[in-house]
Amino acid sequence: MKIAPSLLSCDFSKMGEEIIRMDKAGADLMHLDVMDGHFVPNITFGAPVIKSVRKYTDKPFDVHLMISDPLKYAEDFADAGADIITFHIECDSDIDKTIEKIRSRGVKPGLVIKPKTPASSVFPYLDKIDMVLIMTVEPGFGGQSFMADMLPKVKEIRDECKRRGIDILIEADGGIGETTIEQAANAGIDICVAGTAVFKAEDAADAIAKLKSY
Repeated sequence: MKIAPSLLSCDFSKMGEEIIRMDKAGADLMHLDVMDGHFVPNITFGAPVIKSVRKYTDKPFDVHLMISDPLKYAEDFADAGADIITFHIECDSDIDKTIEKIRSRGVKPGLVIKPKTPASSVFPYLDKIDMVLIMTVEPGFGGQSFMADMLPKVKEIRDECKRRGIDILIEADGGIGETTIEQAANAGIDICVAGTAVFKAEDAADAIAKLKSY
């Protein structure tokens, strides 16, 4: 199990230091949630902020675009230092063009599905992407409760990938901590995004090590 701390839960006034802290604590990736106030009812940060904190770690930047028009901004986030860019299948942009745009910049593209979106919605794109991110909360705010009934989507996607000989990563984001990660691990999740479970822990290294042990 790989752990990607969600910077949504960090102290924004010390984002660089928080990234260093998570890097030293054993994080595998850094998860950066970009919200536009339109696709989701919250606003976080954009490409300039990501570019400014890129220098604080060599760990991959896993950038999750919760924005209405990812095609318009994909290049900005690629140029800012993203290693993986995931965007929502429910967005307004052309899905194929957005995937191609991300890939053309040497960045790995991925698709995200909200809780009410069926797993089958990503099937037409599985051979074009590197990752599927399954939201286990409604996107937009941190600190929500884990939705275990989203986990059957993992098997649906895995089964379809096996049938077609495709190997992709599956990530889960939302409400993941020590009490819920075992369910995610048992479902076959490769990467878990963890927010308050690591940023608010007394010992981040201990918290990440426990999460990775599942």
